[in-house]
Amino acid sequence: MLGTGIIKGMAQTAKNFVGSYRDEQYLTTVQYPEQRIPAKENNRNFPFLVFDGEEAMPGLRCVACQICEKECPPQCIYIEKDKNKKPDYVGKAQVQPLVFDIDISVCMSCQICVEVCPFDAIKMDTEFELSQTDRFGGLLLDKHQLAKSNTYYREIHPTEAAAIDQTREEDVKKAAAKAAAKAKADAEKAAAKESSSETGGSEAT
Repeated sequence: MLGTGIIKGMAQTAKNFVGSYRDEQYLTTVQYPEQRIPAKENNRNFPFLVFDGEEAMPGLRCVACQICEKECPPQCIYIEKDKNKKPDYVGKAQVQPLVFDIDISVCMSCQICVEVCPFDAIKMDTEFELSQTDRFGGLLLDKHQLAKSNTYYREIHPTEAAAIDQTREEDVKKAAAKAAAKAKADAEKAAAKESSSETGGSEAT
């Protein structure tokens, strides 16, 4: 029937209006900014860069691969790769971005940068109070302003962050097991080569 959706919507509005006089659960507004409604876990606004450890810059997961910059529809991400590798939060030499800027006045919060990132280095924030008197420079955020800890990420997106942390831990274990297996194989190969050379020397004698 034509107009059924409108009738249902008006009925829900009337139900909330009448119900608000007898039950607080029907109150759909709060006295902002004194009162705030907690953000939903799947809420997203603008991207931020995740870092591990205590220090932001060494702990950045971003390796400046520039995939997000290339895939960004409004082209609001600008990245320059650092030519020199620097130690990350565990001391391993890693490629890092020299420059990583996002113009949030242009960003459309599509989350494509998050989807294409192979390192789980960029995620969507829930922060929305970002108004500035400078509509240009004030809304152009650099890597220092974009960097937020993995602890913060766990707070705003606990389910997603837990799944990613588990996957990263499993990847680390697999890499460690692979490295150990390679080291063992190399040691066995070297031992076999040494034994062969000793046997050849004995026969020559």
